[in-house]
Amino acid sequence: MLLKFGWLFIGFGAFALLPAAAVQAAPGRVLFAGGKWAGIDFGARCEARSGALWARTGTRPFAGFAFGGGATGRFYVHLARPARAGASVIATIESQPFLLAGRGQWAWGRGGDQQRALLNAVRYGQSMRVEARDSTGRRIVDRYSLAGAATAIDAAAAACAGKSAPR
Repeated sequence: MLLKFGWLFIGFGAFALLPAAAVQAAPGRVLFAGGKWAGIDFGARCEARSGALWARTGTRPFAGFAFGGGATGRFYVHLARPARAGASVIATIESQPFLLAGRGQWAWGRGGDQQRALLNAVRYGQSMRVEARDSTGRRIVDRYSLAGAATAIDAAAAACAGKSAPR
């Protein structure tokens, strides 16, 4: 559910603010919402997700980690615009760059070791920048705050611990 002003009010009594980009997929149960991140339980999978700090009208860049269904903290990014075929997509957390695999508007971590390094960097970092080039050669730069990421990651991981992939 996306609201015009980018925020969704949730809860009973004590309302929490959740970036709307964090819940643009199928409805789920919000496990945690704080800082710029949310932990969401979608049933078979859980995610820790954040929307970019700034996005042009008509774009919805977001990044996060997926848990459950065989995923154990799989990092992913949905870019503001599709990256040029063969373009490098680089996530920089603080000063540490990570070369991601990608296609179109999606990019993801390249394997177990990098996934773990991304997870740790996001947990302890303050900011993340994801960069690529689009089909015209223009830079794509999506910026994220990592405030609330560690708690959202912990909430999503705990909620989906032991969930297996649907058969």
